Amino acid sequence: MKKYLALLLAALMIFALVSCGAEKAPAATGAAPAETGAAPAGEQTDSAYVTANGKLVVGITDFEPMDYQDDNGEWIGFDADLAAAFAKSLGVEVEFVEIEWDNKIMELNGKNIDCVWNGMTLTDEVKAAMETSKAYLNNAQIVVTTEENAEKAKTVDGCKELKFAVENGSAGMDMAEENGFEYTAVLSQADALMEVAAGTSDAAVIDSLMAGAMIGEGTSYENLVTAVKLNSEEYGVGFRTGSDLAAKLDEFLAANTELVNKLAKTYGVQEALIG
Repeated sequence: MKKYLALLLAALMIFALVSCGAEKAPAATGAAPAETGAAPAGEQTDSAYVTANGKLVVGITDFEPMDYQDDNGEWIGFDADLAAAFAKSLGVEVEFVEIEWDNKIMELNGKNIDCVWNGMTLTDEVKAAMETSKAYLNNAQIVVTTEENAEKAKTVDGCKELKFAVENGSAGMDMAEENGFEYTAVLSQADALMEVAAGTSDAAVIDSLMAGAMIGEGTSYENLVTAVKLNSEEYGVGFRTGSDLAAKLDEFLAANTELVNKLAKTYGVQEALIG
């Protein structure tokens, strides 16, 4: 009898434990949904990242009138001055870093820079690889050559007889390829102009805004002339994919039209302004 009672008691205890576990199960199951909508640990917006670093790192090349150095080695220009003002609005410093233009996407995604702000053409490739601002300037790719080759460079067919220098990875290089020009890729548009001035290339394809600032009377390239215009395009600023800074820049530019117009006049790009 005692043996029977002991067995019965043991059975009741097992049943009680199983029942308790079954009652607690719903509570454990219901705990998971509470965390489903939470942000992954360590996730940070781009603006928060820049604020934490205390600076906005801007990727540029030497490109007058957008980004270039004054006599004191300070970066100035329409884009450089706007970038400094935007950084100030974010409560951080601005830092300019020269990059190889063909590596701009890699530099951005590697967080060596926070944005590309350098008269960047909004190509399909750029828009697919970056979070971009709205267009803020009109531009075009234009042929620059010597007076000796000016007659040939009046037409696309005539340009096919010339040897070109173009910035690697640029819209100018895209135009050279699209039109079947023979070309050598160099590191920057400034280098492309130097190639033409030195006679190692017959012509270059560069941004019309750069041509307007650097070619002709009173410039370092008085012996160069502009020729055929190859396309029309627009400039924008590129941030990392998904960055909230692109929208913040759009808001900043819309709220500071007086500053934008003032800088456009200072650097001679007012006719290219959008809006």
